[in-house]
Amino acid sequence: MNTTSRRRHVGRVRWWNYLLLAVTAFACLFPLYWMFVVATTDTATATKMPPEVVPGGNFFHLAGLVLETVPFVQSLFNSLFVATAIGVGHAVLCALAGFAFAKLRFPGRNTLFLVVVLTMTVPTQLSVIPQYLIMSELGWVDTLQALVVPGLASAFGIFWMRQHIAVTISDELMQAAHLDGASTWQVFWRIVFPIVRPAAFVLGLFGFVTAWNDFLWPFIVLKSPERYTAQIAIKALQNSYDVDLGLAMSGSFLATVPLVVLFVLVGRRMVAGILEGAFKG
Repeated sequence: MNTTSRRRHVGRVRWWNYLLLAVTAFACLFPLYWMFVVATTDTATATKMPPEVVPGGNFFHLAGLVLETVPFVQSLFNSLFVATAIGVGHAVLCALAGFAFAKLRFPGRNTLFLVVVLTMTVPTQLSVIPQYLIMSELGWVDTLQALVVPGLASAFGIFWMRQHIAVTISDELMQAAHLDGASTWQVFWRIVFPIVRPAAFVLGLFGFVTAWNDFLWPFIVLKSPERYTAQIAIKALQNSYDVDLGLAMSGSFLATVPLVVLFVLVGRRMVAGILEGAFKG
Protein backbone atom coordinates (compact mmCIF):
# COMPACT_ATOMS: atom_id res chain seq x y z
CA MET A 1 0.00 0.00 0.00
CA ASN A 2 1.55 3.33 -1.05
CA THR A 3 1.61 6.48 1.09
CA THR A 4 -1.37 8.12 -0.61
CA SER A 5 -3.57 5.03 -0.23
CA ARG A 6 -2.52 4.66 3.38
CA ARG A 7 -3.49 8.26 4.14
CA ARG A 8 -6.88 7.78 2.50
CA HIS A 9 -7.42 4.61 4.53
CA VAL A 10 -6.48 6.29 7.78
CA GLY A 11 -8.61 9.37 7.08
CA ARG A 12 -11.70 7.39 6.04
CA VAL A 13 -14.57 7.51 8.54
CA ARG A 14 -16.83 4.46 8.67
CA TRP A 15 -20.61 4.72 8.87
CA TRP A 16 -20.68 3.15 12.30
CA ASN A 17 -18.49 6.00 13.62
CA TYR A 18 -21.25 8.43 12.69
CA LEU A 19 -23.84 6.10 14.22
CA LEU A 20 -21.89 5.92 17.48
CA LEU A 21 -21.52 9.71 17.57
CA ALA A 22 -25.23 10.14 16.88
CA VAL A 23 -26.22 7.75 19.69
CA THR A 24 -23.81 9.43 22.10
CA ALA A 25 -25.09 12.90 21.18
CA PHE A 26 -28.69 11.74 21.65
CA ALA A 27 -27.88 10.26 25.07
CA CYS A 28 -26.24 13.53 26.13
CA LEU A 29 -28.91 15.87 24.77
CA PHE A 30 -32.06 13.91 25.62
CA PRO A 31 -32.04 14.80 29.37
CA LEU A 32 -31.92 18.48 28.43
CA TYR A 33 -34.79 18.00 25.98
CA TRP A 34 -36.81 16.03 28.56
CA MET A 35 -36.20 18.84 31.07
CA PHE A 36 -37.70 21.29 28.59
CA VAL A 37 -40.67 18.98 27.91
CA VAL A 38 -41.47 18.79 31.63
CA ALA A 39 -40.89 22.55 31.96
CA THR A 40 -43.73 23.10 29.46
CA THR A 41 -46.24 20.80 31.17
CA ASP A 42 -47.47 20.01 34.67
CA THR A 43 -46.72 17.28 37.20
CA ALA A 44 -49.57 15.04 36.05
CA THR A 45 -48.37 15.12 32.46
CA ALA A 46 -44.77 14.55 33.48
CA THR A 47 -45.56 11.42 35.49
CA LYS A 48 -48.06 9.68 33.24
CA MET A 49 -47.18 6.53 31.30
CA PRO A 50 -46.30 6.41 28.50
CA PRO A 51 -44.54 9.74 29.00
CA GLU A 52 -45.14 12.74 26.81
CA VAL A 53 -42.28 13.54 24.45
CA VAL A 54 -43.82 16.61 22.81
CA PRO A 55 -43.40 19.98 24.56
CA GLY A 56 -46.53 21.60 25.91
CA GLY A 57 -47.51 25.26 25.87
CA ASN A 58 -47.03 26.28 29.51
CA PHE A 59 -43.36 27.23 29.51
CA PHE A 60 -43.81 31.01 29.63
CA HIS A 61 -46.53 30.68 32.27
CA LEU A 62 -44.32 28.47 34.46
CA ALA A 63 -41.29 30.69 33.84
CA GLY A 64 -43.36 33.65 35.03
CA LEU A 65 -44.30 31.73 38.18
CA VAL A 66 -40.62 31.00 38.79
CA LEU A 67 -39.79 34.71 38.60
CA GLU A 68 -42.70 35.54 40.92
CA THR A 69 -41.96 32.84 43.50
CA VAL A 70 -38.25 33.55 44.06
CA PRO A 71 -35.85 36.36 43.04
CA PHE A 72 -34.58 34.16 40.22
CA VAL A 73 -32.98 36.88 38.09
CA GLN A 74 -30.96 38.08 41.09
CA SER A 75 -30.01 34.47 41.78
CA LEU A 76 -28.71 34.09 38.23
CA PHE A 77 -26.58 37.22 38.64
CA ASN A 78 -25.28 35.89 41.97
CA SER A 79 -24.34 32.60 40.33
CA LEU A 80 -22.69 34.46 37.46
CA PHE A 81 -20.61 36.56 39.85
CA VAL A 82 -19.55 33.62 42.00
CA ALA A 83 -18.82 31.30 39.07
CA THR A 84 -16.86 33.96 37.16
CA ALA A 85 -14.75 34.86 40.18
CA ILE A 86 -13.99 31.19 40.87
CA GLY A 87 -13.25 30.50 37.20
CA VAL A 88 -10.78 33.38 36.98
CA GLY A 89 -9.25 32.39 40.32
CA HIS A 90 -8.76 28.83 39.11
CA ALA A 91 -7.11 29.99 35.89
CA VAL A 92 -4.66 32.40 37.55
CA LEU A 93 -4.01 31.08 41.07
CA CYS A 94 -3.75 27.41 40.11
CA ALA A 95 -1.39 28.35 37.27
CA LEU A 96 0.70 30.37 39.71
CA ALA A 97 0.84 27.52 42.23
CA GLY A 98 1.53 24.99 39.48
CA PHE A 99 4.39 27.18 38.23
CA ALA A 100 5.89 27.29 41.72
CA PHE A 101 5.71 23.51 42.16
CA ALA A 102 6.97 22.80 38.65
CA LYS A 103 9.81 25.28 38.21
CA LEU A 104 10.83 26.89 41.49
CA ARG A 105 13.16 25.28 43.99
CA PHE A 106 12.35 25.75 47.67
CA PRO A 107 12.61 23.59 50.83
CA GLY A 108 9.77 21.09 51.24
CA ARG A 109 8.46 21.53 47.70
CA ASN A 110 7.85 17.83 47.03
CA THR A 111 6.37 17.24 50.48
CA LEU A 112 4.00 20.19 50.15
CA PHE A 113 2.93 19.08 46.68
CA LEU A 114 2.26 15.58 48.03
CA VAL A 115 0.05 17.09 50.74
CA VAL A 116 -1.85 19.07 48.09
CA VAL A 117 -2.41 15.93 46.02
CA LEU A 118 -3.51 13.92 49.06
CA THR A 119 -6.22 16.47 49.83
CA MET A 120 -7.99 15.25 46.68
CA THR A 121 -8.67 11.97 48.50
CA VAL A 122 -10.61 13.74 51.28
CA PRO A 123 -14.38 13.84 50.65
CA THR A 124 -15.75 17.35 50.27
CA GLN A 125 -18.39 16.72 52.92
CA LEU A 126 -15.72 16.37 55.62
CA SER A 127 -14.61 19.98 55.13
CA VAL A 128 -18.08 21.49 55.47
CA ILE A 129 -18.10 21.90 59.26
CA PRO A 130 -14.59 23.39 59.68
CA GLN A 131 -15.17 25.59 56.64
CA TYR A 132 -18.44 26.85 58.09
CA LEU A 133 -16.75 27.61 61.42
CA ILE A 134 -14.10 29.63 59.61
CA MET A 135 -16.72 31.58 57.69
CA SER A 136 -18.59 32.22 60.94
CA GLU A 137 -15.46 33.56 62.65
CA LEU A 138 -14.82 35.86 59.68
CA GLY A 139 -18.43 37.05 59.69
CA TRP A 140 -18.96 35.84 56.15
CA VAL A 141 -22.02 33.63 56.71
CA ASP A 142 -24.80 34.61 54.29
CA THR A 143 -22.38 36.48 52.00
CA LEU A 144 -21.17 35.71 48.49
CA GLN A 145 -17.50 35.88 49.51
CA ALA A 146 -18.14 32.77 51.59
CA LEU A 147 -18.72 31.02 48.26
CA VAL A 148 -15.95 32.72 46.28
CA VAL A 149 -12.92 32.62 48.57
CA PRO A 150 -12.89 28.87 49.40
CA GLY A 151 -13.28 28.03 45.71
CA LEU A 152 -10.60 30.28 44.19
CA ALA A 153 -8.17 27.36 43.91
CA SER A 154 -8.32 23.59 44.12
CA ALA A 155 -5.91 20.71 44.55
CA PHE A 156 -6.93 19.27 41.19
CA GLY A 157 -6.33 22.61 39.49
CA ILE A 158 -2.87 22.94 41.03
CA PHE A 159 -2.00 19.39 40.00
CA TRP A 160 -3.33 20.00 36.45
CA MET A 161 -1.29 23.17 35.95
CA ARG A 162 1.83 21.77 37.58
CA GLN A 163 1.89 18.82 35.21
CA HIS A 164 1.16 21.00 32.19
CA ILE A 165 3.83 23.59 33.03
CA ALA A 166 6.40 20.88 33.80
CA VAL A 167 6.16 19.45 30.27
CA THR A 168 5.52 22.72 28.42
CA ILE A 169 8.01 25.22 29.86
CA SER A 170 11.68 24.34 29.50
CA ASP A 171 14.26 25.30 32.12
CA GLU A 172 16.38 26.87 29.38
CA LEU A 173 13.57 29.32 28.57
CA MET A 174 13.38 30.41 32.19
CA GLN A 175 17.15 30.73 32.48
CA ALA A 176 17.24 32.91 29.36
CA ALA A 177 14.53 35.15 30.83
CA HIS A 178 16.43 35.50 34.11
CA LEU A 179 19.61 36.37 32.22
CA ASP A 180 17.69 39.15 30.50
CA GLY A 181 16.86 40.58 33.93
CA ALA A 182 13.30 39.31 34.36
CA SER A 183 12.05 38.63 37.88
CA THR A 184 10.26 35.43 38.81
CA TRP A 185 6.89 37.20 38.65
CA GLN A 186 7.71 38.65 35.23
CA VAL A 187 8.75 35.21 33.99
CA PHE A 188 5.41 33.80 35.07
CA TRP A 189 3.15 36.61 33.88
CA ARG A 190 4.88 37.52 30.60
CA ILE A 191 6.24 34.14 29.48
CA VAL A 192 4.77 31.15 31.29
CA PHE A 193 1.12 32.18 31.61
CA PRO A 194 0.67 33.21 27.93
CA ILE A 195 2.06 29.81 26.88
CA VAL A 196 -0.18 27.79 29.21
CA ARG A 197 -3.22 30.06 28.75
CA PRO A 198 -5.26 27.43 26.80
CA ALA A 199 -4.91 24.91 29.64
CA ALA A 200 -5.66 27.61 32.22
CA PHE A 201 -8.75 28.61 30.22
CA VAL A 202 -10.06 25.03 30.26
CA LEU A 203 -9.39 24.78 33.99
CA GLY A 204 -11.18 28.08 34.59
CA LEU A 205 -14.14 26.83 32.56
CA PHE A 206 -14.31 23.68 34.67
CA GLY A 207 -14.21 25.84 37.80
CA PHE A 208 -16.99 28.05 36.42
CA VAL A 209 -19.29 25.11 35.68
CA THR A 210 -18.57 23.46 39.04
CA ALA A 211 -19.32 26.67 40.92
CA TRP A 212 -22.49 27.28 38.88
CA ASN A 213 -23.83 23.80 39.67
CA ASP A 214 -22.73 23.72 43.31
CA PHE A 215 -25.58 23.13 45.74
CA LEU A 216 -24.33 21.78 49.10
CA TRP A 217 -22.10 24.62 50.28
CA PRO A 218 -24.36 27.50 49.11
CA PHE A 219 -27.35 25.72 50.71
CA ILE A 220 -25.50 25.64 54.04
CA VAL A 221 -23.99 29.11 54.12
CA LEU A 222 -26.64 31.28 52.41
CA LYS A 223 -29.72 32.39 54.35
CA SER A 224 -31.22 35.43 52.59
CA PRO A 225 -33.25 34.97 49.37
CA GLU A 226 -31.55 37.96 47.72
CA ARG A 227 -28.20 36.15 48.04
CA TYR A 228 -29.38 32.79 46.71
CA THR A 229 -27.56 31.25 43.80
CA ALA A 230 -29.52 29.65 40.96
CA GLN A 231 -29.39 26.15 42.45
CA ILE A 232 -30.69 27.34 45.84
CA ALA A 233 -33.43 29.34 44.14
CA ILE A 234 -34.55 26.14 42.38
CA LYS A 235 -34.69 24.39 45.76
CA ALA A 236 -36.78 27.27 47.11
CA LEU A 237 -39.39 26.55 44.41
CA GLN A 238 -40.26 23.30 46.22
CA ASN A 239 -42.29 23.20 49.42
CA SER A 240 -42.05 20.65 52.20
CA TYR A 241 -44.99 18.51 51.08
CA ASP A 242 -44.97 18.13 47.32
CA VAL A 243 -42.94 19.08 44.27
CA ASP A 244 -44.36 20.85 41.24
CA LEU A 245 -42.25 19.17 38.59
CA GLY A 246 -43.22 21.65 35.91
CA LEU A 247 -42.22 24.61 38.09
CA ALA A 248 -38.99 22.96 39.26
CA MET A 249 -37.97 21.90 35.76
CA SER A 250 -38.77 25.33 34.40
CA GLY A 251 -36.38 26.86 36.93
CA SER A 252 -33.79 24.19 36.16
CA PHE A 253 -34.06 24.88 32.44
CA LEU A 254 -33.65 28.62 32.98
CA ALA A 255 -30.54 27.92 35.07
CA THR A 256 -29.15 25.58 32.40
CA VAL A 257 -29.53 27.95 29.45
CA PRO A 258 -26.54 30.16 30.44
CA LEU A 259 -24.28 27.09 30.53
CA VAL A 260 -25.51 25.94 27.12
CA VAL A 261 -24.81 29.40 25.69
CA LEU A 262 -21.36 29.38 27.29
CA PHE A 263 -20.43 26.04 25.75
CA VAL A 264 -21.71 27.14 22.34
CA LEU A 265 -19.49 30.22 22.51
CA VAL A 266 -16.32 28.65 23.90
CA GLY A 267 -16.74 24.96 23.11
CA ARG A 268 -14.22 24.95 20.26
CA ARG A 269 -11.64 26.80 22.35
CA MET A 270 -12.17 24.38 25.23
CA VAL A 271 -11.59 21.35 23.00
CA ALA A 272 -8.49 22.99 21.53
CA GLY A 273 -7.10 23.59 25.02
CA ILE A 274 -7.72 19.99 26.07
CA LEU A 275 -6.13 18.60 22.90
CA GLU A 276 -3.12 20.86 23.27
CA GLY A 277 -2.52 19.58 26.77
CA ALA A 278 -3.00 16.00 25.62
CA PHE A 279 -0.47 16.25 22.80
CA LYS A 280 2.09 18.10 24.88
CA GLY A 281 1.65 15.76 27.83
